[in-house]
Amino acid sequence: MRVLGDWSCWSCWSCSTRTGEEEEEERRTELHHSDSLSDNFTALQASFAGTMLHVKLWWLASLSAMLLFSPPTTPYPAASDKGRRKVVHVLEDDTGAVIVQTAPGKVVTHRGGTITLPCRFRHEPENVDPARIRIKWTKVTDAFQFEDVFVALGRQQRAFGPYRGRVALEQAGPGDASVIIHNITLQDYGRYECEVTNDMEDDTGFVSLDLEVKSPGVVFPYYPRLGRYKLNYHEAEEACKQQDAILASHSQLHKAWLEGLDWCNAGWLEDGSVQYPIAHPRDQCGRKDTPAGVRNYGYRHKEDERYDAFCFTSKLNGQVYFLKRFKKVNYPEALKACQRDGSAVAKVGQLYAAWKFQLLDRCEAGWVEDGSVRYPIVNPRARCGGSEPGVRNLGFPDKKFRLYGVYCFRKNSNSPEAQTTQASIGTTTKFTNSTRSI
Repeated sequence: MRVLGDWSCWSCWSCSTRTGEEEEEERRTELHHSDSLSDNFTALQASFAGTMLHVKLWWLASLSAMLLFSPPTTPYPAASDKGRRKVVHVLEDDTGAVIVQTAPGKVVTHRGGTITLPCRFRHEPENVDPARIRIKWTKVTDAFQFEDVFVALGRQQRAFGPYRGRVALEQAGPGDASVIIHNITLQDYGRYECEVTNDMEDDTGFVSLDLEVKSPGVVFPYYPRLGRYKLNYHEAEEACKQQDAILASHSQLHKAWLEGLDWCNAGWLEDGSVQYPIAHPRDQCGRKDTPAGVRNYGYRHKEDERYDAFCFTSKLNGQVYFLKRFKKVNYPEALKACQRDGSAVAKVGQLYAAWKFQLLDRCEAGWVEDGSVRYPIVNPRARCGGSEPGVRNLGFPDKKFRLYGVYCFRKNSNSPEAQTTQASIGTTTKFTNSTRSI
């Protein structure tokens, strides 16, 4: 056991001695490999750094190219620009944008008056030939529908349709695109677009023309020869227009109700709602126990649903009168009779305006333009249609009947559309201060 122990120790010592002799060589070998790995890692770092430099340079070059050659972008419009259409075309030369400015809010006037629709423009830069600037005014009649009003290019100007002879540029100096409208009609009220164009650049602004709040007027219900509840919204709008009126607003109908208007048939208003005024509640008109007021059906489908219309008209630029004749006439004869007298058959709206503002009071039924027979009563009396003032309506009789007279309308001589006046009206009517109207 002891010998084995010594042998074992000897063998271990012998091995240890052999390893020590080789240890230096192995250390030198490991050191050599370590130096080689260090050199390789340093070279790899240098190579990677060079690659990253090339990547950075390429990315910067690409970004510069994008900024240099990409088209300019337009930021989203601010909240104050909502509802205002603006188109600016970017050209390759040094020409700048045209900028249009219009008045905020509404411009108000009365029927028969003169009004300026303000619109100004400027260019950036300002070295623009005035002869190349086109100014165009259009009326926004409905969503995406426009009616040409006026256009000017340099010194050339042109008005369209019913605006001919009434519209011209204000010409208050450079950059002024405002127009003046004379002899305002009820159909002139609404929203207008001012567009200024210079070659490929254009900008637009909008102006709203409204009736003065205190402008006198009268609201009246209307239905055509076809009968009650036969008009969709657009037909009601056109029906009022044909009778020298426009669709009434809610405020106008409410004011008429406060003054006594009572009507049991629902009608269109200008905002697309359907309402009717009740001054004397009754079972036939929404129950007797309900309070008086303006009944409201809300906003209805403008194409499919059908009702009557509530029209609004204001002071006349002329006079309505009952044409005295020795015999009654049918409708075609009534037309000719007014024409021979230098007038035209009065429209329904004109008859209402004459009753309200001229205090026309005549207890004789006469033809009016739409083929109905009516007569105005300011002072109610026996055998003249009841105890309340108003315009009596006998409906739409056969146009061949020679049973009635005729109400004519003659425009004022200072009106641009006036016809040549002839003999003055021979009828006179006495009025009292106790009259009231609805």
